Amino acid sequence: MLREGGHVAYFAGGCVRDELLGLAPADYDVATDATPDRVSALFRRTAHVGAHFGVVLVKPPPPARPGRDGPHEDHVIEVATFRSDGAYSDRRRPDSITFSDAKSDAQRRDFTVNALFLDPVPAGAQTNPGEPAAAGGTPGSGLPAGPALRDQIVDFVGGLADLDARVLRAVGDPDARLAEDHLRALRAVRLSARLGFAIEPRTAAAISAHARDLGGVSPERIGDEMRRILGHPTRAAAVASLEKLGLDAPMLGPRVIRAKVSGDVDGTAARLASLAPQAGVGECLAAIALDRGDVTGPSGVQPTLTRWRRTLCLSNDEREAARRVLESYFTLRQEFMIAGVARQKRWAVRGGFAAAMRILRVEDALLAGVIEKRVEELARTAAGLAPEPLVTGDDLIGIGLKPGPGFAGLLARLYDAQLEDLFVTREVGLGLCLLYTSDAADE
Repeated sequence: MLREGGHVAYFAGGCVRDELLGLAPADYDVATDATPDRVSALFRRTAHVGAHFGVVLVKPPPPARPGRDGPHEDHVIEVATFRSDGAYSDRRRPDSITFSDAKSDAQRRDFTVNALFLDPVPAGAQTNPGEPAAAGGTPGSGLPAGPALRDQIVDFVGGLADLDARVLRAVGDPDARLAEDHLRALRAVRLSARLGFAIEPRTAAAISAHARDLGGVSPERIGDEMRRILGHPTRAAAVASLEKLGLDAPMLGPRVIRAKVSGDVDGTAARLASLAPQAGVGECLAAIALDRGDVTGPSGVQPTLTRWRRTLCLSNDEREAARRVLESYFTLRQEFMIAGVARQKRWAVRGGFAAAMRILRVEDALLAGVIEKRVEELARTAAGLAPEPLVTGDDLIGIGLKPGPGFAGLLARLYDAQLEDLFVTREVGLGLCLLYTSDAADE
């Protein structure tokens, strides 16, 4: 529709990069010489979410028949007018923009592989509105495949060569690109790890030189970028890169000591790499705290997480998840094998235990193996690891006890006895309860 309206229109940015790499893009962005007002005039359903920066969201038309969703009913396409940017005085957004052409638009982007355009309509080809130019590309994208896709790339910055070389390079002067938005340093690390690209030496040097500037970025933005880093299977490689480039200190604080694992093995992201692929942010941060040596004992857990909550804008749930892993880790290291049955069972089902065990396995496979065997033994006992309580608060009330300050403690004592297989029926449990209360009365 943009083409039929007399405008230049390309696919732009990450979707082009991912199509060329054979990856499925998360979304598709369009860049055009049409102004925001012109875009809104051409499409029935639009939203001006960033008109100041030339960005309009275009929504698909409603389905032809009520109740029948179209194939892309939920897709919203971001359409941006070609522009050049003014100064970035807030180190986040340009103070002003000027609507421009495709070349200027490419030159204001962050990295060369993100500054590629794809012309979906080959010269001389005609398409009907809503129909793809050719079949192929990522399944369902409607884009051409193989050499045909490359033939339709519009490249003003050498991004195609960098893509082939698997190199992440800043567009133009790396220092200027980083000065515009310091968060680009974290994006470089995330993209290089996710794509398996090397960061070009001048770009890497600029990132290291500007590492301190990351301290001026809002915790909310840093936290969001770190969540994206930690939410991907390449998280360990990304965190190792953060440390190598000196970006970890502005976010997490300086490392006082380098933690070691398995004798002489350097702990850089080793514990983080041990976590399950679906590990949450809190679990990842606990592993990072141990990798960096920020937490060397139980007393260091709370101060470290309190500081990171501020610098990464952590949620209460994220901080709590990290705390559980770290507390479980030190329990495994210091107390587990000498504790009683009830405590061992409670710890084995506590949140954070599984992640702590993964971390311990990296550091001390022998101790981890001993604990694993012990947990297997506990699981085979009559009560198992986490049985439903045979005696409840209602049962205590039923035998005439009144709720009070000692009620919770009595229930906990009874549950410990159940975990230790001192009783396996409710009736025996209630008898034991009467014995406990009688002893308490005598005291």
